[in-house]
Amino acid sequence: MPRRSTDFAQGSYYHVYNRGNNYQTVFFERENYLHFLKLVRRYLIANNILVLAYCLMPNHYHFLVQCNGGNLSEAMQLLSLAYTKGINKRFNRVGSLFQGRFQAILVDSDDYLVHLVRYIHLNPVKADLAKIASEWEFSSFSEYAGIRNGSLPTMELILAMISSEDAYYSFLTDHTLSSTPQIRTLMLDE
Repeated sequence: MPRRSTDFAQGSYYHVYNRGNNYQTVFFERENYLHFLKLVRRYLIANNILVLAYCLMPNHYHFLVQCNGGNLSEAMQLLSLAYTKGINKRFNRVGSLFQGRFQAILVDSDDYLVHLVRYIHLNPVKADLAKIASEWEFSSFSEYAGIRNGSLPTMELILAMISSEDAYYSFLTDHTLSSTPQIRTLMLDE
């Protein structure tokens, strides 16, 4: 595949996502989700790419990241390759797992940033995989709500914008998403 022409600006925020090839499942069992998150630490966090929020769904994933010195394209390529190799070996399969390269959208406003985190965390609820966001194990919602003491997401910026974990929980349970054009376009990726 030709190289991505996007230059990712240091300090900028991006919504990064991808789905399974032909909408197929990419996380088959609990251990797959956990393995993917370990790879996120190895390829993103270790390369100065902060993860502000994430959600892993059976056939796709979402991340809100901030580039702080690392090469996002290279890190995501290594992450995808390592995960695909592991899944192919584990399930005795061959070929691509993901639908091409990851997608990345620049997050260009604070309103978009805050509502994107909520959108990411509401994915399992909107897809009827959970009645409430805290029921879905494979997202950063539990850290934001103070339910789990995880170390993967960097939450300070978002919580400062909302004001507290309790306020975020109330904000999230509203279940209404911003009507900004950026958020509306995300609804198509379910």
